[in-house]
Amino acid sequence: MTPSDSKPHGVGGSDADTRTGTGDDRIRQQYESLPYPERRPADEDKRLVTGSPSHLHEVDHHLFGGQLARRRETFRVLVAGGGTGDALIMLAQQCADAGIDARFTYVDPSSAAGEVARKRAARRGLDDRISFLQGGLPDLPLPDDAQFDYIDCCGVLHHLSDPTACLGALRDRLAPGGGMGIMVYGTYGRTGVYTLQSALDRMGIRDLTPADAVKAARRVLNALPPSNWLKLNPFVGDHKISDAGLYDLLLHSRDRSYTVPAFLDLISGAGLEPVTMMLPAAYDPAALLPDAGLKQRWQDLPLREQAALAEEIAGGLKVHIAYLARAGETQGRQARPTGDMVPVLKDNDGKEIAKATRPGTPLGITIAGLRLSVSIPALGPAILSRIDGMRTIDALFDDIAASRGGRLDRDTFDRDMAAVVDGFAGIGRLHLRAAGTDAG
Repeated sequence: MTPSDSKPHGVGGSDADTRTGTGDDRIRQQYESLPYPERRPADEDKRLVTGSPSHLHEVDHHLFGGQLARRRETFRVLVAGGGTGDALIMLAQQCADAGIDARFTYVDPSSAAGEVARKRAARRGLDDRISFLQGGLPDLPLPDDAQFDYIDCCGVLHHLSDPTACLGALRDRLAPGGGMGIMVYGTYGRTGVYTLQSALDRMGIRDLTPADAVKAARRVLNALPPSNWLKLNPFVGDHKISDAGLYDLLLHSRDRSYTVPAFLDLISGAGLEPVTMMLPAAYDPAALLPDAGLKQRWQDLPLREQAALAEEIAGGLKVHIAYLARAGETQGRQARPTGDMVPVLKDNDGKEIAKATRPGTPLGITIAGLRLSVSIPALGPAILSRIDGMRTIDALFDDIAASRGGRLDRDTFDRDMAAVVDGFAGIGRLHLRAAGTDAG
């Protein structure tokens, strides 16, 4: 996603490594020369790029109680710093597939990136849902009264000179009851990035034209010794994918990263609060330190400190993703497992997961290099094996009860159902939506 800041104030506001002394003109030149991420519109014919934030399952579950497809009003979405269109295309296609009446406003300062996003949208026949605008934060080219139900700002804030002010400008665009999905770089997961940025700076490589800078940086990468921290970091790989990815990772003119406390300070400083962090379990020491004997060492810490501890234990969180609402408006946003809700597994087959589970034994799952633990209740395998994205929780109860000759207590089922939802939502693999809808 491509950022901009039309009123530079200098880099600061983070306890992470940053790079100073460069301006927005250089950033604009980068994204005009190397639109990011590198995408080919023709590839829309064979795959949909998905991710987080702004996957419809996540947005619906965490911000709108699973009720998006039941709303009567048009769902208004702003994609701020949309780059070549990943979040825009993903959410627009998913809304179209789910029959959700949605309108999208895409804003980005790069004409080159915007052209790629336009072509991708046209390839899918989504362009009649989207307004394309050129501009950046904080002075978005929008009518003064324009408000949005959902705002995506992915991979943008960490490149702005005043991210708190820009996040606040987005907050002011939220409609009542609206929410936001953001992503920023994580400090520990980017180990090796900033030392190599400094090395390339020291050699003057960033001062070359983008094309020459990429060539020189690749020569450096090819010569790195086995001891180099970036070479040892398995979580960062943009430089291996494309020239645009290499430049964005190692040659960007303004790049800061955030620890959990710094990220939470950014959010609160803009008058917002997290509804949830993604993946929730990655910020929970219990999922990373399942040793019961260690629980007493962290269980009394404030939630903020528990999340900071989890980040320090995990080590590999190269980004922080959160769904946000205005301060004081976070309660009751997330979907809960009532009888008329439909559980939907994301990118997984319930029957296959059920085969790997044993009641009472935590299930270890590796996601993005993190080994996370999910507790499995007694009815967990029976519930998981029946989740098909179509049946309601009531229907799941009826089916399991019938398989047991009617001998199943509803309170017991509801307790275990809630445990399955909380556990698998915690690893970003299960979400809830209203019955009678198709969230894609």
